[in-house]
Formats: sequence, structure tokens, C-alpha cells
Amino acid sequence: MRVSSIAGSAVLLVSLMAGTAYAADLVTELPIASTYNWTGGYVGAQAGYAWGDSVGGAYFKATGAVDANGNVDPRGFLGGLHTGYNYQFNNNAVLGVEGDINFASIRGSVNPLHFASGGNALGNSASAEMTWNGSVRLRAGYAIDRFLPYVTGGVAFGRYGFDPSYGGTGPLSGSKTQTGWTIGAGLEYALTDHLTTRIEYRYTDFGSATYAIPGFSSEETRVNLKTNDVRIGLTYKF
Repeated sequence: MRVSSIAGSAVLLVSLMAGTAYAADLVTELPIASTYNWTGGYVGAQAGYAWGDSVGGAYFKATGAVDANGNVDPRGFLGGLHTGYNYQFNNNAVLGVEGDINFASIRGSVNPLHFASGGNALGNSASAEMTWNGSVRLRAGYAIDRFLPYVTGGVAFGRYGFDPSYGGTGPLSGSKTQTGWTIGAGLEYALTDHLTTRIEYRYTDFGSATYAIPGFSSEETRVNLKTNDVRIGLTYKF
């Protein structure tokens, strides 16, 4: 009788342990619920530092071959505003759209330019500056409660001025709004229910621009711009 009682108790204990293990596995498999909800509109400000790659100079119109060019290596600061809207799904995925506009002072120069053959084009130089930029982008992230890691990408645009001097003639100032694309990633954190902070990296290709060179009918100025930037921001969520 005693053996039977002990056996019964052992069976009950094993059953309870198995049930507990199953329940633990079930809890582990369930997604962790986010107590903070990222759905809603927002507005904020950001500031950052950018460094870029920009090649410009004189090119032959007929062939596109280089006469004399150089890399102005622009770099500097930017700051502005952003606004957007996020929607958080039941599985914690977050999708949104965002736009930003920034004043900028991203400058560079090269002296001298270089001939296609590799020699220095003495008396030929250039300087450049981006004065503002902006973008319209999609954002996609995954909410880990108050943390939101995300990726972003879309259309970018900015005002870029390129001022070359060719053989002592110049500067031949030119400035255009160039349009391209941008992609990046970031991490946002909700400090309070309405206030969030973020850090973000972006790579942007602003495309290229072409300018006429007075007195040079067979050549034209061409310049492109690609930038990297790191920015921090503070956002108010409605």
C-alpha cells in the first residue's frame, strides 16, 4: 500500500513538472507585448555632421572625357526639423513616413585640379558648398517596448553650389537643387509617452549637375555629390 502511494505521488510530481515545463515553453514562444505604442504623428528637430565625396571640373561635351577635375571632399554641420507618422501593428512591426529639411554648411575645396593624364592642372581650382538639404522617406522598424530600431530610405534633395576656376578664369559660380536618394538606419527611444530621442546614420547620393562654361563651347562643368552623415534628434509624439 505504501509502495503504491509513493508511486502515485511520483507520477503526480512528474506530471506537474511536465506541465510546468510545457507552460514555460509556451510562454517563451509567445511574443513579448510592447507596453509603449509608437502609433501617431510627431514633429522634432535634429542636428548632425556630414562628410562627402564630390568630384567636379571640366569635361568635354562630345565624349564626356575629363579635361581637369578634382575631389572637393565637402564636410560640415547640418540641422533642421522632421515630421512624420508611425503605425504599430499587433506583431510590434512599425511602418511610417517621414520628411525632413535641414540648413547646412557642408563645404570643400581642391587646389589644383588634375588633368585626365594625372598631372596637376595649375591655375585650376574649385570650391563647393551645400547650403540646405531634405528628404521624404519610408521608415520600417520593430518595437521593443520603448526602443525602436529602424531602417529608412527615400528621395533626397539639396542645394549644392560648385565654383571652379579654370586657368585663372573664374570663379564660375553655379548652384542647383540636386535630387537623388538616401538610405540609412537608426535607433529611437521613448523617454516619456510623448518625448523620444534618436540617433541615425544616412548615406545619400544627390546625383549630379551640369553647368555651362562661358567662352568654352566644347566643355562644360560637371559635379556630383555623395554624403554620409550622423545625426541626433529629439521628437514630440502627439
